[in-house]
Amino acid sequence: MASTKEYLDYILEQLSGLDDVRYRAMMGEYILYYRGKVVGGVYDNRLLLKPTPSARAQLPDAPMELPYEGAKAMLLADADDRELLASVLTAMVDELPAPKNAR
Repeated sequence: MASTKEYLDYILEQLSGLDDVRYRAMMGEYILYYRGKVVGGVYDNRLLLKPTPSARAQLPDAPMELPYEGAKAMLLADADDRELLASVLTAMVDELPAPKNAR
């Protein structure tokens, strides 16, 4: 099942307090970027975040789920708590690798 544009719009609204949140559509799903770094994505209308140490610390009860078969497990975030989402993304961005230069 692909994610809907409506759910993506909801996630983007929840993250609207942050600057430089972007997305890219990929095979019916959406990759989320914060300050140029991949932080997670919207998969099957679920917000999944990379399991960085700070994300795990702030979301200790979040289950790990697969975005798609063969992928690494990610944290299933509660998309309804906008303040927590902003805090998690702000904390985790420094733990993520710098983006690779695209040609």
